[in-house]
Amino acid sequence: MGLGGISIWQLLIILLIVVMIFGTKRLKNVGSDLGGAIKGFKKSIQDDDPDSQSESELENDKTSSASEKKTSNSDAKH
Repeated sequence: MGLGGISIWQLLIILLIVVMIFGTKRLKNVGSDLGGAIKGFKKSIQDDDPDSQSESELENDKTSSASEKKTSNSDAKH
């Protein structure tokens, strides 16, 4: 027995039927389209990460500059 009660032979028969129905060219096109979609998805996720990092860096810069202003103001008062 294989995956969940499906043997290797049953999987091969199903694969053979799918290839006979759709043909190898169409399966190749579907595979390349699926690969392109996955690449696009990964790229969009990676494009989102630098934006969120730059936003967090901007927030850190704002808080550090605000704390520097407070420190310089307290030094000037003394």
